[in-house]
This record gives sequence, C-alpha cells and structure tokens, in this order.
Amino acid sequence: MLKKLILTIALSSLAWAAPADDRFAQVAGDFLEGYLRSNPETATMLGDHRYDGEWSDVSKAGVDRNLDFAKELLARLESLQNSELSRENAVDRDMLIHYLKGQLWSAGELKEWRWNPLVYNPGPAIFAIVARDYAPLPQRLEAVSLRLEALPLFLQQARSQLENPPPLHCQTAIAQNNGTIAFLENDLEEFLKKAPEKRTRVEAARRLAVQALKEYGGWLEKDLLPRSHGDFRLGRDRWRKKLYFTLESSLTADELQVRAEKDLARTHQEMTRVARPLYLRLMHRSADKLSDDEVCRAVLNKLAEQRPNSQTIVPLAGESLKKATNFVRDRQLVSLPQEPCQIIEMPEFNRGVAIAYCDSPGPLENGGTTYYAIAPTPADWSSERSLSFYREYNNAMLDDLTVHEAMPGHFLQLMHANKFKAPTKVRAILQSGTFVEGWATYAEQLMVSNGYGGPAVHMQQLKMRLRLILNALLDQKVHAGQLSQEEAVRWLMQAGFQEEGEATAKWRRACLTSAQLSTYYVGNCEVNDLVTAYRKAHPGESWQRVHDQILAFGSPAPRYISRLLKP
Repeated sequence: MLKKLILTIALSSLAWAAPADDRFAQVAGDFLEGYLRSNPETATMLGDHRYDGEWSDVSKAGVDRNLDFAKELLARLESLQNSELSRENAVDRDMLIHYLKGQLWSAGELKEWRWNPLVYNPGPAIFAIVARDYAPLPQRLEAVSLRLEALPLFLQQARSQLENPPPLHCQTAIAQNNGTIAFLENDLEEFLKKAPEKRTRVEAARRLAVQALKEYGGWLEKDLLPRSHGDFRLGRDRWRKKLYFTLESSLTADELQVRAEKDLARTHQEMTRVARPLYLRLMHRSADKLSDDEVCRAVLNKLAEQRPNSQTIVPLAGESLKKATNFVRDRQLVSLPQEPCQIIEMPEFNRGVAIAYCDSPGPLENGGTTYYAIAPTPADWSSERSLSFYREYNNAMLDDLTVHEAMPGHFLQLMHANKFKAPTKVRAILQSGTFVEGWATYAEQLMVSNGYGGPAVHMQQLKMRLRLILNALLDQKVHAGQLSQEEAVRWLMQAGFQEEGEATAKWRRACLTSAQLSTYYVGNCEVNDLVTAYRKAHPGESWQRVHDQILAFGSPAPRYISRLLKP
C-alpha cells in the first residue's frame, strides 16, 4: 500500500512538473471525454457517435455529478497561467474557464433543469441519428432503437425534476412533444423502407417510446400545465448574469442598450435613404409629401406583394441559395465550401421558436450534409395568419434569410470553422453564438453592400437589421423590465415595420430564450469591429483574404479572434 501511495505521489509530481501545454492538453482531454459521456445527445450532434444509444442522466444525482466534474476541471485550469501556454491553448483555456463558470452558475442559480421543460425535448437527439449518413442506415437504426428503448427512463427523470414552469414554456413543450410523436409514427417510415431488416427491432422500440411520450405529454398537459405559474422573466440580476455568460463579451448591458438605441436611429435613416428612390420606381410617383415612416412602410408593403406560400417556400429557398452562391463566387467575397447544403422543411419537433435554422455536421463529424431548415405555416393556421407570415417572409426577405442561414452566413462560416485544427478540441465544441450570429448578420450587410438583390433586398436587410437591434432591446425590456406583450407587439410593428404575426412570434421567442436574442446585435457589432480593425492593419488585402482570415480560427467569441489576429 505504501509503495502504491509513493508511486501515485511521484506520478502526480511528474504531471505537475510537465510543460503547461501538456497539462492543459490533459485537462482538455478529460473535459472532452467527460462532457461527451455525460451529454450523449450533444455528442451525437457534435459527431461523436459512441453514445448514440444513450441519454443524459438528468436526475438529481446526474446534475450533482456534472457540477462536481465542472468544479474539479475549473480548479485544474486555474492552476495554469496563460503566460505559460501557447496562444491557441491560452485562448482555449479562457474559453473553457468561461464555459465552466457559466455551467456552475446556470445549474446552481438559474436552475433551468427545474423549471424549463424545453431542455428535455428528445426529438432532435433522435432525428440527428437518422438524418446524417455517418454510418450505414441499419447501424444508425440500431442506435435509434437503443435510444428509443432508453427514452422512458429519461422522461421519467425529467418529470421528477420539473416543477412550476412558466405556462408558455409548458405549452411549447407539449407542442414539441407531439411533433416528436409524429416524427416517430410517420417520418421514421421513410428510413425503415430503406432498411426493412431493421423494422421488427425498431418497431418494438418505437411502440415503447411512443407510449412513454404520450404518457409524458398527458402529464405535461393535465398535471404540470395546470400548476405552471412560473415567471418567464429572469429579472434584472439573473438576466445580466446570463447575458454575460451567453455573450462572452466585454460589452455590458448598459453599453449594449446605448449602442443599440443609436444604431436604431441610424438604421431608420439608412432605410429612408434606400426607400425614397425605390418608392418612385415602384409607385411611379413622388414621395416628397410623405413622411419617412410612410415611405418606408409603403415600399415594404409593395415588396410584400411578391411572396411565397406553403408549397413554394422551400423550393424558392433552394433557388435563393443558388443565386447567393453564384454571387459570392463571382465577387470573390470569401472562399466557398465544397460541402453540400440541403434545403429541408423544418421538422415539427423543432418548430415554435424560430422560422429557420442551419443544421451543419458537428465539428467531430467526418463529412456530412448541412441542412437549411425552413418552416412553412402550420396547416391549422387561419388564412389571415398565414398571409401575415408570408408578407413578412416575402421573396426579397427570403433572399436575405438565405444569406443569413446559408450563403455566406451560417453554412459557409461553420464549414470554415470545421476546417480549423487546434491542439485540443475545446474550441470545436464550445462554439460562440455571438460570433456565429454576428458573422451571419454581417454577411447580410456584406452582400447588399456589394449590390446583391438590389434595393429590394437592401430594404429587407435593413428591416432585418432593425430586427436584430430590436431583438437586443426586447431581450432587455422583457427580462430586466416589465414590457407587456401588447406593448412589445405594438413597438416591434412600429419601430421595426414587422407584421403582427412576426412581432407576436418574436415576443414569444424572447420569453422562451432569454439572452439568445442579444447575440445577433452584439455579435454583429463585434464582427464589424473585427473587420474594420483587420483592414486598417492590412490595407490593400482583398475581401476574400480579409474574410478568410476572420473565419480561420473556428467559432470562438469575437474577443478571442481579436487576440488571435494580432501578430
């Protein structure tokens, strides 16, 4: 026993004496393995498929175990000094420390696992297995079967944790749960037809899972919802803290508000500058006697006449992607990825928060397809509500949305990020929403500044810019203030020229996703600042070179890219 103790102490001393980069690599490796093992659903989406048949342990014991793991890693990281590390490792150390502190605060103070049923949505973790061709379909269906068989325990643990959520969160969880059931009962058939030898195995697991989901949905609707009286507002202190961990920015909440209000006024002025000559072209008469607001509103209303419907929106998005890709190639704005991007109709279990999203292969995945998902209006919507939706997402707006979600926005940026290689995989899995959304909104500006879509798309891009500014202000007014739904909808319609349906949906999203709406505006400011600083330091470089350099470090928060760009 004594010899074993001496050997342990000796090995510990050698590890402590090892070069700092080696010690960081060990901590990073321990984090990665522990993180993936304890978050199997996230591991699947990141592209590590060792745990595809499992679910996270979301019991109280599982939460406590993860907190202990985070505390241990944090202590080891804080024993290292950046001055002893390479530049790449110093950045990744700071990112990991920020992430771990955020997790400890979130689990210990915010405690969404106690009141937010949306964190237990199982649909994406099932869909991710069948959606990507990372292995032969029979092998993936076997993993689906294992995950479906384990689903009842996961849902049971979720039920044991949830108490008093906000009503809106509970209602959204019910709708998403129904979407997961529909996917298993209907959409999974497409995959079973291609691998009939797995039907018996999958159907047995599917029956078990669907029964568990129906019981869970009944519990959500009949038990939890009637006693759901939680407040969706985080309150000023908790919102500010969550904002800090979400943004990973030096910009404070007060600074954000001041900058956003100034940009709101400037964007209104720019929209008027674009709208007045466009009004003359579209209306064939002068706008001299109209106010700026009247001109902008009239032009936007005219553009809304050219719009898709539920049958055409997905194919139109595909055409828009081709146009944007050709434009970026012709103008040599940034290096194009070789990977494919496929337009799909958004699965029902992911609806209820955003109109569109980009689902790219995880950074640990080898190859794979990126999905640009877009949601047509639900079949049970009234004709008036659907009309409002498609007026908002008219043809010109769809072109701008495609720029944001795909080219040269999320899809292009994430493909660049997946090519980045660092000494460890920390940065690959700790992607910054601030940078990701900041680049996508910057991409919108980049395209229209180079003439993409002409004044019509420029108007929609400015409307989207108003939206991202208002997003940040709405986030703060909702969670650090007392803004009501009626006030919010009226304000968004007036200041942002939004359709009532879009304004109502944005209110809903602000309630459901605290701090996330601020990532667009803060990220946009910081990416613009990065580009400006880089061009000043490297005059004469081509746009392609400038943008390739900005995108060359993965997806860390902009403040880290600023460090990495320095000579």
